[in-house]
Amino acid sequence: QERGGMVKIQAEYIWLDGQDKKRQPGNFDQRAELRSKTKILDFDPQDISNRLHLDVAKIPEWGFDGSSTNQAEGHFSDCGLKPVFVCSDPIRGTPNILVLCEVMNSDGTPHATNTRHRLAQLDKGYAYANILMGFEQEYTLYALSGKPLAWEMTGKDLMSEPTMPAQGRYYTGVGADRIFGRELMERHTKACLDARLEICGTNWEVMPGQAEYQIGPLPPLQACDHAWVARWLIQRIGEDLGIVVSFHPKPMGKDADWNGAGMHTNISTGHMMSGECGWGAIEHAVEQLKFTHKEHIKVYGKDNELRLTGKHETCGIDEFRCGVSDRGASIRIPMNTARNKRGYIEDRRPAANADPYLVATAQIETICGAVGFSA
Repeated sequence: QERGGMVKIQAEYIWLDGQDKKRQPGNFDQRAELRSKTKILDFDPQDISNRLHLDVAKIPEWGFDGSSTNQAEGHFSDCGLKPVFVCSDPIRGTPNILVLCEVMNSDGTPHATNTRHRLAQLDKGYAYANILMGFEQEYTLYALSGKPLAWEMTGKDLMSEPTMPAQGRYYTGVGADRIFGRELMERHTKACLDARLEICGTNWEVMPGQAEYQIGPLPPLQACDHAWVARWLIQRIGEDLGIVVSFHPKPMGKDADWNGAGMHTNISTGHMMSGECGWGAIEHAVEQLKFTHKEHIKVYGKDNELRLTGKHETCGIDEFRCGVSDRGASIRIPMNTARNKRGYIEDRRPAANADPYLVATAQIETICGAVGFSA
């Protein structure tokens, strides 16, 4: 819409709220949630044609009621929104934008729930290390009734026998009796591409109605920003389809014979990728991750103990194990990495609901800092 020589666009400001400690175990997730609201901005049409409206420095700061997001008290509730990443809005279309923000206190300092700020400092401090990261984000689809989408679509009762056919046939499957919710996956993938997020693949997972998309490889801060916007997009598209997207690490319960959902994280440094010292750097990284295992688990997602049982392609939560091409290990060394004696490693411990900023911070401080960190 043009008015007075300017174009009005919709900017969706997105941020992470406070941890909701009051939610009960029966709810889909217990973690920081994404929030968003819309601001109408004026831009010069020339700036839009030159894509200058995608320059985060041109996006104004804003604010919100932190008392409604578990981030402030009612008597002093203002919190700030500092834009840190901007991309095209694939839902509303060009020239509208999505604006990822850090949450700030009223005095301009980072809010206690601002997990991005520390990573941004590390990202600058360890730029010399040439770190690349990628996230394999798993998720499980639910109907609005609260039943897993696969059970809802097939009319199966969660408590009756026989229920859904055993897992295994659904992984990378095809067919209406194996895949549930494909339209959401396809629309989400296109939305990520239209927003120019670095999505590099998708696949259906072991449990029916469970899937994964991959973000990266990118420098850590970029990878995390893209991962959070991709999470917002899939939940927003789920609204239109009446599908709830859950990132709970064990949606069917600890004792159920169904896979959980993780956010396997791939990481490499310049030394790990080097043909001269790659294998030594990888061995050193694994040793440091072993040394700080308990500290990492603390920031790798809530209810992760329900998932890390030693079954269903996991290592036990109290155990640390590394293996080549081993999906039951804490750290998997891909076959090509082992063959070439250089490359990346996969940390399989993070839960699907883990905060990418916290995961990346922990891994960088451990692998590059060569010391433990404070969880």
